[in-house]
Amino acid sequence: MNASELGLPMAVPAEGLPARVRIHEVGARDGLQNEKAVVPAVVKAEFIRRLAATGLTTIEATSFVHPRWVPQLADAEQLFPQVSDLPVELPVLVPNARGLERALALGARRVAVFASATESFAQANLNRTVDEALAMFEPVVTRAKAEDVHVRGYLSMCFGDPWEGAVPVARVVRVCRALLDMGCDELSLGDTIGVATPGQVSALITALTDAGVPVSALGVHFHDTYGQALSNTLTALRHGVTTVDASAGGLGGCPYAKSATGNLATEDLVWMLRGLGIETGIDLGRLVATSVWMAAHLGRPSPSRTVRALSHQEQ
Repeated sequence: MNASELGLPMAVPAEGLPARVRIHEVGARDGLQNEKAVVPAVVKAEFIRRLAATGLTTIEATSFVHPRWVPQLADAEQLFPQVSDLPVELPVLVPNARGLERALALGARRVAVFASATESFAQANLNRTVDEALAMFEPVVTRAKAEDVHVRGYLSMCFGDPWEGAVPVARVVRVCRALLDMGCDELSLGDTIGVATPGQVSALITALTDAGVPVSALGVHFHDTYGQALSNTLTALRHGVTTVDASAGGLGGCPYAKSATGNLATEDLVWMLRGLGIETGIDLGRLVATSVWMAAHLGRPSPSRTVRALSHQEQ
Protein backbone atom coordinates (compact mmCIF):
# COMPACT_ATOMS: atom_id res chain seq x y z
CA MET A 1 0.00 0.00 0.00
CA ASN A 2 1.45 3.37 -0.97
CA ALA A 3 1.56 6.59 1.03
CA SER A 4 -1.46 8.22 -0.63
CA GLU A 5 -3.60 5.15 0.04
CA LEU A 6 -2.58 5.40 3.69
CA GLY A 7 -3.67 9.04 3.80
CA LEU A 8 -0.16 10.37 3.99
CA PRO A 9 1.12 12.93 4.50
CA MET A 10 -1.31 13.82 7.27
CA ALA A 11 -2.51 17.41 6.78
CA VAL A 12 -1.87 19.53 9.87
CA PRO A 13 -2.32 23.25 9.07
CA ALA A 14 -0.05 25.75 10.78
CA GLU A 15 -0.92 29.33 11.66
CA GLY A 16 0.47 32.18 9.61
CA LEU A 17 0.70 30.31 6.31
CA PRO A 18 -1.17 30.96 3.05
CA ALA A 19 -4.15 28.81 2.11
CA ARG A 20 -2.85 28.27 -1.41
CA VAL A 21 0.51 28.41 -3.16
CA ARG A 22 1.15 28.81 -6.88
CA ILE A 23 4.06 26.68 -8.04
CA HIS A 24 6.06 28.18 -10.89
CA GLU A 25 7.36 25.03 -12.58
CA VAL A 26 10.80 25.51 -14.12
CA GLY A 27 11.76 21.94 -15.00
CA ALA A 28 11.39 22.27 -18.76
CA ARG A 29 13.64 25.34 -18.93
CA ASP A 30 15.87 25.74 -15.88
CA GLY A 31 15.74 22.02 -15.19
CA LEU A 32 16.94 20.93 -18.62
CA GLN A 33 19.18 23.84 -19.65
CA ASN A 34 22.33 22.35 -18.14
CA GLU A 35 21.91 18.86 -19.63
CA LYS A 36 24.90 17.97 -21.79
CA ALA A 37 22.97 15.66 -24.15
CA VAL A 38 20.41 17.60 -26.16
CA VAL A 39 16.85 16.60 -25.32
CA PRO A 40 14.72 16.56 -28.53
CA ALA A 41 12.00 19.21 -28.81
CA VAL A 42 9.33 16.51 -29.10
CA VAL A 43 10.41 15.07 -25.73
CA LYS A 44 10.42 18.52 -24.12
CA ALA A 45 6.93 19.17 -25.51
CA GLU A 46 5.66 15.88 -24.11
CA PHE A 47 7.27 16.73 -20.76
CA ILE A 48 5.41 20.05 -20.68
CA ARG A 49 2.13 18.39 -21.67
CA ARG A 50 2.51 15.82 -18.91
CA LEU A 51 3.33 18.57 -16.41
CA ALA A 52 0.20 20.47 -17.46
CA ALA A 53 -1.88 17.34 -16.87
CA THR A 54 -0.75 17.27 -13.21
CA GLY A 55 -2.58 20.50 -12.41
CA LEU A 56 0.37 22.88 -12.64
CA THR A 57 -0.84 26.25 -13.91
CA THR A 58 2.50 27.94 -14.68
CA ILE A 59 5.14 26.01 -16.63
CA GLU A 60 8.22 27.85 -17.85
CA ALA A 61 8.64 26.52 -21.37
CA THR A 62 11.98 27.65 -22.81
CA SER A 63 14.37 30.53 -23.32
CA PHE A 64 14.91 32.65 -26.42
CA VAL A 65 18.64 32.96 -25.95
CA HIS A 66 21.34 32.72 -28.58
CA PRO A 67 22.09 29.01 -29.19
CA ARG A 68 25.76 29.60 -28.37
CA TRP A 69 24.84 30.56 -24.80
CA VAL A 70 22.61 27.61 -23.95
CA PRO A 71 22.66 24.97 -26.72
CA GLN A 72 20.01 22.91 -24.95
CA LEU A 73 17.45 25.66 -25.59
CA ALA A 74 18.31 26.34 -29.24
CA ASP A 75 15.00 24.77 -30.30
CA ALA A 76 12.72 27.43 -28.75
CA GLU A 77 11.06 28.22 -32.10
CA GLN A 78 10.34 24.53 -32.67
CA LEU A 79 9.17 23.81 -29.13
CA PHE A 80 6.87 26.69 -28.25
CA PRO A 81 4.28 26.11 -31.02
CA GLN A 82 3.99 22.47 -29.89
CA VAL A 83 2.71 23.51 -26.46
CA SER A 84 1.14 26.94 -26.98
CA ASP A 85 -2.36 25.43 -27.11
CA LEU A 86 -2.16 24.22 -23.51
CA PRO A 87 -4.56 25.88 -21.00
CA VAL A 88 -1.67 26.98 -18.74
CA GLU A 89 0.65 29.96 -18.47
CA LEU A 90 3.86 29.35 -20.44
CA PRO A 91 6.47 31.97 -19.50
CA VAL A 92 9.68 32.14 -21.54
CA LEU A 93 13.03 33.73 -20.78
CA VAL A 94 14.10 36.64 -23.02
CA PRO A 95 17.64 37.96 -22.46
CA ASN A 96 17.38 40.97 -24.77
CA ALA A 97 15.23 42.81 -27.33
CA ARG A 98 15.91 40.21 -30.02
CA GLY A 99 14.80 37.41 -27.73
CA LEU A 100 11.62 39.30 -26.88
CA GLU A 101 10.74 39.82 -30.54
CA ARG A 102 11.23 36.10 -31.23
CA ALA A 103 8.94 35.25 -28.31
CA LEU A 104 6.27 37.77 -29.27
CA ALA A 105 6.26 36.47 -32.85
CA LEU A 106 5.19 33.07 -31.51
CA GLY A 107 2.46 34.51 -29.29
CA ALA A 108 4.16 34.37 -25.90
CA ARG A 109 2.19 36.31 -23.29
CA ARG A 110 4.52 35.92 -20.30
CA VAL A 111 8.24 36.63 -20.45
CA ALA A 112 11.10 36.89 -17.99
CA VAL A 113 14.36 38.82 -17.84
CA PHE A 114 17.34 37.53 -15.86
CA ALA A 115 19.29 40.01 -13.71
CA SER A 116 21.99 39.55 -11.09
CA ALA A 117 22.53 41.01 -7.64
CA THR A 118 26.32 40.70 -8.01
CA GLU A 119 28.83 42.11 -10.46
CA SER A 120 30.72 38.83 -10.85
CA PHE A 121 27.68 36.87 -11.95
CA ALA A 122 26.46 39.70 -14.19
CA GLN A 123 29.78 39.51 -16.01
CA ALA A 124 29.76 35.69 -16.19
CA ASN A 125 26.14 35.42 -17.31
CA LEU A 126 25.60 38.57 -19.38
CA ASN A 127 29.09 40.01 -19.94
CA ARG A 128 27.87 43.28 -18.44
CA THR A 129 27.89 45.13 -15.15
CA VAL A 130 24.74 45.01 -13.04
CA ASP A 131 23.73 48.49 -14.15
CA GLU A 132 24.53 47.78 -17.81
CA ALA A 133 22.30 44.71 -17.63
CA LEU A 134 19.48 46.75 -16.11
CA ALA A 135 19.87 49.31 -18.90
CA MET A 136 19.61 46.49 -21.45
CA PHE A 137 16.45 45.14 -19.83
CA GLU A 138 14.61 48.46 -19.58
CA PRO A 139 13.55 48.72 -23.25
CA VAL A 140 12.74 45.00 -23.24
CA VAL A 141 10.36 45.42 -20.31
CA THR A 142 8.90 48.61 -21.78
CA ARG A 143 8.22 46.89 -25.09
CA ALA A 144 6.69 43.86 -23.40
CA LYS A 145 4.38 46.01 -21.28
CA ALA A 146 3.32 47.94 -24.40
CA GLU A 147 2.14 44.57 -25.75
CA ASP A 148 0.32 43.86 -22.44
CA VAL A 149 2.70 40.98 -21.73
CA HIS A 150 3.37 39.89 -18.15
CA VAL A 151 7.04 40.35 -17.15
CA ARG A 152 8.88 38.43 -14.46
CA GLY A 153 12.25 39.63 -13.23
CA TYR A 154 14.62 36.90 -12.12
CA LEU A 155 17.29 38.04 -9.70
CA SER A 156 20.13 35.59 -9.21
CA MET A 157 22.74 35.44 -6.42
CA CYS A 158 20.43 36.99 -3.82
CA PHE A 159 22.03 35.14 -0.91
CA GLY A 160 25.56 34.25 -1.91
CA ASP A 161 27.92 34.34 -4.88
CA PRO A 162 30.66 31.78 -5.74
CA TRP A 163 33.16 34.56 -6.46
CA GLU A 164 32.13 37.29 -3.99
CA GLY A 165 30.77 35.32 -1.05
CA ALA A 166 28.02 36.90 1.05
CA VAL A 167 25.73 39.37 -0.75
CA PRO A 168 24.59 42.45 1.20
CA VAL A 169 20.83 42.69 1.54
CA ALA A 170 20.87 46.35 0.46
CA ARG A 171 22.41 45.40 -2.87
CA VAL A 172 19.62 42.90 -3.57
CA VAL A 173 16.97 45.43 -2.57
CA ARG A 174 18.43 48.02 -4.96
CA VAL A 175 18.26 45.73 -7.97
CA CYS A 176 14.78 44.46 -7.04
CA ARG A 177 13.56 48.03 -6.74
CA ALA A 178 15.07 48.86 -10.16
CA LEU A 179 13.34 45.89 -11.81
CA LEU A 180 9.98 46.85 -10.33
CA ASP A 181 10.42 50.51 -11.25
CA MET A 182 11.08 49.62 -14.90
CA GLY A 183 7.78 47.72 -15.01
CA CYS A 184 8.33 44.09 -13.94
CA ASP A 185 5.12 42.57 -12.58
CA GLU A 186 6.81 39.91 -10.48
CA LEU A 187 10.24 39.19 -8.99
CA SER A 188 11.83 35.80 -8.36
CA LEU A 189 14.49 35.84 -5.64
CA GLY A 190 17.14 33.32 -6.63
CA ASP A 191 19.44 31.37 -4.34
CA THR A 192 21.50 30.30 -7.32
CA ILE A 193 24.13 28.27 -5.47
CA GLY A 194 21.86 27.10 -2.65
CA VAL A 195 23.66 28.73 0.27
CA ALA A 196 20.72 30.59 1.85
CA THR A 197 19.45 29.81 5.34
CA PRO A 198 16.10 30.84 6.87
CA GLY A 199 17.49 33.87 8.71
CA GLN A 200 18.76 35.35 5.46
CA VAL A 201 15.43 34.71 3.74
CA SER A 202 13.56 36.45 6.54
CA ALA A 203 15.96 39.42 6.53
CA LEU A 204 15.73 39.90 2.76
CA ILE A 205 11.94 39.72 2.52
CA THR A 206 11.61 42.09 5.49
CA ALA A 207 14.02 44.56 3.86
CA LEU A 208 12.16 44.36 0.55
CA THR A 209 8.78 45.06 2.14
CA ASP A 210 10.34 47.92 4.12
CA ALA A 211 11.53 49.32 0.75
CA GLY A 212 7.99 49.28 -0.62
CA VAL A 213 8.19 46.01 -2.57
CA PRO A 214 4.83 44.26 -2.12
CA VAL A 215 5.17 40.68 -0.94
CA SER A 216 2.48 39.76 -3.50
CA ALA A 217 5.04 40.56 -6.22
CA LEU A 218 7.64 38.16 -4.82
CA GLY A 219 8.43 34.57 -5.69
CA VAL A 220 11.29 32.48 -4.34
CA HIS A 221 13.67 30.20 -6.22
CA PHE A 222 15.79 27.96 -4.01
CA HIS A 223 18.43 25.40 -4.90
CA ASP A 224 18.99 22.47 -2.57
CA THR A 225 22.79 22.39 -2.60
CA TYR A 226 23.00 22.32 1.21
CA GLY A 227 19.59 20.77 1.86
CA GLN A 228 18.01 24.10 2.86
CA ALA A 229 15.46 24.63 0.07
CA LEU A 230 12.35 23.47 1.97
CA SER A 231 13.23 25.28 5.20
CA ASN A 232 13.91 28.46 3.22
CA THR A 233 10.62 28.07 1.37
CA LEU A 234 8.69 27.63 4.61
CA THR A 235 10.29 30.81 5.94
CA ALA A 236 9.21 32.70 2.82
CA LEU A 237 5.65 31.40 3.18
CA ARG A 238 5.55 32.66 6.75
CA HIS A 239 6.38 36.11 5.39
CA GLY A 240 3.41 35.97 3.00
CA VAL A 241 5.07 34.74 -0.21
CA THR A 242 2.66 32.59 -2.24
CA THR A 243 4.69 31.88 -5.41
CA VAL A 244 7.41 29.25 -5.26
CA ASP A 245 9.64 28.11 -8.12
CA ALA A 246 10.34 24.39 -8.31
CA SER A 247 11.55 21.83 -10.82
CA ALA A 248 9.88 18.49 -11.45
CA GLY A 249 12.15 15.73 -10.20
CA GLY A 250 14.67 18.24 -8.84
CA LEU A 251 16.22 18.77 -12.26
CA GLY A 252 18.50 21.69 -12.87
CA GLY A 253 21.54 23.76 -12.19
CA CYS A 254 23.09 26.84 -13.73
CA PRO A 255 25.54 26.73 -16.65
CA TYR A 256 27.27 29.91 -15.41
CA ALA A 257 27.67 28.89 -11.75
CA LYS A 258 29.31 25.48 -11.55
CA SER A 259 28.60 25.11 -7.82
CA ALA A 260 24.85 25.33 -8.46
CA THR A 261 23.11 21.99 -8.07
CA GLY A 262 19.49 20.97 -8.51
CA ASN A 263 16.47 23.11 -7.96
CA LEU A 264 13.97 22.41 -5.22
CA ALA A 265 12.04 19.34 -6.43
CA THR A 266 8.39 20.10 -7.15
CA GLU A 267 7.35 16.78 -5.60
CA ASP A 268 9.20 17.50 -2.35
CA LEU A 269 7.54 20.91 -2.20
CA VAL A 270 4.07 19.49 -2.88
CA TRP A 271 4.56 16.85 -0.16
CA MET A 272 5.42 19.54 2.40
CA LEU A 273 2.57 21.83 1.33
CA ARG A 274 0.08 18.97 1.41
CA GLY A 275 1.20 18.14 4.95
CA LEU A 276 0.59 21.77 5.93
CA GLY A 277 -2.90 21.75 4.42
CA ILE A 278 -1.88 24.24 1.72
CA GLU A 279 -3.65 23.87 -1.63
CA THR A 280 -1.66 23.59 -4.87
CA GLY A 281 -4.14 21.91 -7.21
CA ILE A 282 -1.48 19.35 -8.18
CA ASP A 283 -1.95 15.61 -8.55
CA LEU A 284 1.19 14.32 -6.83
CA GLY A 285 0.91 10.82 -8.28
CA ARG A 286 0.82 12.15 -11.84
CA LEU A 287 3.70 14.48 -11.11
CA VAL A 288 5.85 11.66 -9.76
CA ALA A 289 5.04 9.55 -12.83
CA THR A 290 6.05 12.45 -15.08
CA SER A 291 9.41 12.83 -13.33
CA VAL A 292 10.05 9.09 -13.50
CA TRP A 293 9.29 9.25 -17.24
CA MET A 294 11.72 12.15 -17.78
CA ALA A 295 14.40 10.49 -15.63
CA ALA A 296 14.20 7.48 -17.96
CA HIS A 297 14.82 9.77 -20.95
CA LEU A 298 17.82 11.32 -19.18
CA GLY A 299 19.17 7.93 -18.19
CA ARG A 300 19.42 8.49 -14.44
CA PRO A 301 17.12 8.44 -11.39
CA SER A 302 15.45 11.57 -10.09
CA PRO A 303 17.26 13.24 -7.17
CA SER A 304 13.89 14.05 -5.57
CA ARG A 305 13.43 12.13 -2.34
CA THR A 306 9.65 12.15 -2.79
CA VAL A 307 9.90 10.78 -6.31
CA ARG A 308 12.19 8.02 -5.12
CA ALA A 309 9.98 7.14 -2.16
CA LEU A 310 6.68 7.10 -4.04
CA SER A 311 7.93 5.43 -7.21
CA HIS A 312 9.56 2.69 -5.12
CA GLN A 313 6.32 2.10 -3.25
CA GLU A 314 4.38 1.76 -6.47
CA GLN A 315 6.69 -0.85 -8.08
